[in-house]
This record gives sequence, C-alpha cells and structure tokens, in this order.
Amino acid sequence: MTLVLVDVLDLPGDTTATNFEVRAPEHRLLLHGFPRRVRALFAGEVVLDTRRGRLLRETGRLPVLYVPEDDVRADLLDAGDRRTRCPFKGVASYWSLLVGERRAENAVWAYPEPPDEAAWLRGHVAFDWDALDAWFDEDEEVRGHLRDPFHRVDVRESSRHVRVTAHGELVAETRRPKLLSETGLPNRYYVPPEDVRRELLQPSATHTDCPYKGTASYRTLQLGERRIPDAAWLYPEPLEDARKVRGHLCFMGEGVETTVDGERVA
Repeated sequence: MTLVLVDVLDLPGDTTATNFEVRAPEHRLLLHGFPRRVRALFAGEVVLDTRRGRLLRETGRLPVLYVPEDDVRADLLDAGDRRTRCPFKGVASYWSLLVGERRAENAVWAYPEPPDEAAWLRGHVAFDWDALDAWFDEDEEVRGHLRDPFHRVDVRESSRHVRVTAHGELVAETRRPKLLSETGLPNRYYVPPEDVRRELLQPSATHTDCPYKGTASYRTLQLGERRIPDAAWLYPEPLEDARKVRGHLCFMGEGVETTVDGERVA
C-alpha cells in the first residue's frame, strides 16, 4: 500500500526541552490505495466500478474515495460551470449525474490541474456520497461512508462503575458496561438494558448509519415534563466489530452526565 504525504512533519530546531516535541503541519493530505473493489449505483445504473480506488485523508474531513476516470461511466456525466478552489488541491471542476429523468447536480468533481504537490490527483474523480443511491464494498452495501482501512472499533468487557444522570436524576447504573473504543473518538460506555430505567425512555424516529458499527436507533428521555430528544442510542443489529454492544445503551445530550468510577466523562 503506497502512502503519499503532501506535508511532512516539521521538526523544531531547538530540541533542548525535556520532552521531545513534534510540531505537525496545520493541514495534511494523505493518499493511499483502497484494497477492495468499490461500486456505486444511481437510478439503477452502475456509475463507478473500480479496483483501483484511492482514499484521500485530509485534515478535518472524512476520507474521500478518488477513482480513475476509466472506471467511471463518462456517458452519464454532464459538465457544469461550477468551480471551487482549494489551496491544497487546486481548482475543482464539477459534473452532474444524469440518468433518464433523474439528475444529481454537481455530484462529481475532479482537479484537472492540481498543484505539483498533489499531482497524483490528476486523472481521478470523486463523488458526493449522499447523491448516489447505494455504495458497495465488494458485494456488501455500505452506509454512511466508505470504511477506512485504518479505522478500528474495539469492544471490551469492563467492571467499571458507570452512572448516568439527567438533570440530576438517575437514569442508568452498572458495573458491567461494554467499553467501545473507536479511532478518533472518546471511549463510549454502553449499559446493559437491565441496568437502565427503561420507563424513562420513549421511542424516537431517529436512525443514523455508521459504516463501522451499523444502524443506530435512538431513544428520548422523558423526565416528568422535561424531555431530552435522542439522549440514548443502541445498535439492535451491530456490525461484526461492534456486536458485543448489541442492545446496550449509550447516553449523551443536554443535561445528561456520565461518570465512570466517580469521574465525569466529557
């Protein structure tokens, strides 16, 4: 797997400090090959089919798949006038997807003349994930965004003392939580449903998709007259890396506080 660093670490000249310090650049681009076949559908047509996709990781953004032009249905692209400029990647040109009467405006973009430090973008295009109807990693449909090969989800059994309160009222308490660690996110503590005051939970229509954990269902906390929408979530049918948290609840929201062994969790 080839890694391309546009910015390299800038080491300070003065290393007399007790701890060696590394000052990273403010903005970085990292490109690496995606190891599996990717396809995407729009209006019943396969608009891209590639075994040569490359993930662009950029500071402050989710990874974006860039696909060689030859792996895209060019006959479904309609060139537009939109242009945007990125100080790191250059000027982007846009195309709309057009299949029959369906159109996805400015759903495809590319950098025809990228700067020298990002020259590897030439000849590749990217797609607005949400504009397409379905994405497939090999033959498995992926929701949310493409899975980053460097992203991990680990779930561990724990005996920590976890208490969840909302505006001072106890909502859940357990000494058998599941601790979920995920790349780039703080640890989350999932509470067995038996250790939750389920009479305080109301159904919610909210669902979110995570490509690493699955589809989350939400619950609203009802504390007398006080209502906290979507303050808890669970994964009824989690993906393989998160299957240990099936049916367990995690909490977050305005007025909700989680403590672990007496210490408040941010």
